[in-house]
Amino acid sequence: MKNILLVCNAGMSTSMLVQKMSAAAKEMGIEANINAKSVTEAINEIDHVDVLLLGPQVGYQKAEMEKLAAGKIPVEVINMRDYGTMNGQKVLQFALDLIGE
Repeated sequence: MKNILLVCNAGMSTSMLVQKMSAAAKEMGIEANINAKSVTEAINEIDHVDVLLLGPQVGYQKAEMEKLAAGKIPVEVINMRDYGTMNGQKVLQFALDLIGE
């Protein structure tokens, strides 16, 4: 089971991306637990996920999130085009690549 956390401001668009990523994972036969949280909520989740992806709108928080992750998990910003087009399959593959799957 892969645990993927998306971080955003309010969560509306990121929640849609989570749904698209979950559908892509199901199609690919991958067991994945994909969630979206705010930056403040993510702080409590960092120790329980395999990768943390930031929405482009909170990309400026990357250094802070990397500091909190302390090298235990990859922390990256989602490609703006993939985020904007809600390309769940591409963002899922990005997450899996970061995990090393």
